[in-house]
Amino acid sequence: MKDILDELEARREAARAGGGERRVAAQHAKGKLTARERIELLLDEGSFEEFDMFVAHRCTDFGMEKDRPAGDGVVTGWGTINGRQVYVFSQDFTVMGGSVSETHGAKICKIMDMAMQNGAPVIGINDSGGARIQEGVASLAAYGEVFQRNIEASGVVPQISLIMGPCAGGAVYSPAMTDFIFMVKDSSYMFVTGPDVVKTVTNEVVTAEELGGASTHTRKSSVADGAFENDVEALAEVRRLFDFLPLNNRQKAPVRPFFDDPGRVESSLDTLVPDNPNQPYDMKELILKVADEGDFFEVQKDYAANIIIGFIRLEGQTVGVVANQPMVLAGCLDIDASRASCLGRGRNTAGSSSMGRSCSLPMARRRCRRSRS
Repeated sequence: MKDILDELEARREAARAGGGERRVAAQHAKGKLTARERIELLLDEGSFEEFDMFVAHRCTDFGMEKDRPAGDGVVTGWGTINGRQVYVFSQDFTVMGGSVSETHGAKICKIMDMAMQNGAPVIGINDSGGARIQEGVASLAAYGEVFQRNIEASGVVPQISLIMGPCAGGAVYSPAMTDFIFMVKDSSYMFVTGPDVVKTVTNEVVTAEELGGASTHTRKSSVADGAFENDVEALAEVRRLFDFLPLNNRQKAPVRPFFDDPGRVESSLDTLVPDNPNQPYDMKELILKVADEGDFFEVQKDYAANIIIGFIRLEGQTVGVVANQPMVLAGCLDIDASRASCLGRGRNTAGSSSMGRSCSLPMARRRCRRSRS
């Protein structure tokens, strides 16, 4: 019996080692964490329960049967964030570049199915080179199954994507269909085809950062909702966002204890809005002073700065904010701001599938006036 347990532990250690010390060292040299290190930071300590640790691919072409790493390049399971259940998958770039095979995709689909059945959010940590070319159509079919789950989960459970490495080809379609997308500056990229393909087809020389880096997707395309300095900051901010969201479309967002007096007086708000309608003022000052403890989670802050969207709490309850920013373009609604506003209202509007209640500028002003009276 002891021999069996020793063999089991040895197999677990081999699975936890990922692609081996050399590839893990290369991952760290790029300033990136491994798949398991990311999960450890994201979830509550000791809460992670892994599924399908020993699953391996079934491909026998091109000599692939000689290399069948346990886990097949993705770590899947469930755990908790501040005591609330969440399902997670984390692609392991040290194992075959995190490429998606038939079994790799099946592991992700299993986790997403479980999340929908149990009414809990899904967080995907993406770090993948795309489809595993050795498996051909089978790999592409796996992507199709993942996309189908994205559609079925939409509006049922929150879906959050973290782009923490190069994501090319089919690897970027799934994140684009999720509710929130966050990237890491200088180390994460999203593009359907890379710079080399662009140069071959169009003869245009473009860098990976210009084509699909964090700056491009947060400032120009609005595909990503935010970009952070490193893996640690990104994971910490996703934990913070998670606390604003309900587990599913049948539950309300969590209510947490609050320490600000609802009847507090913010005398500075008396002079915030100037008498001259042509004079701008900072809407974020109003949002921060109305919110509990000044806690504001802003979404897409680098895109369409003339509109502000995000989440705050009022008396412990999650509230979505959509507000004009007079400091930028006089707060007018141009095309970009309208897109961001629609996005914010889609995420924030009250209803059975809401992420919380919505809060407009007039409502916030009324609340401030009541607190002063």
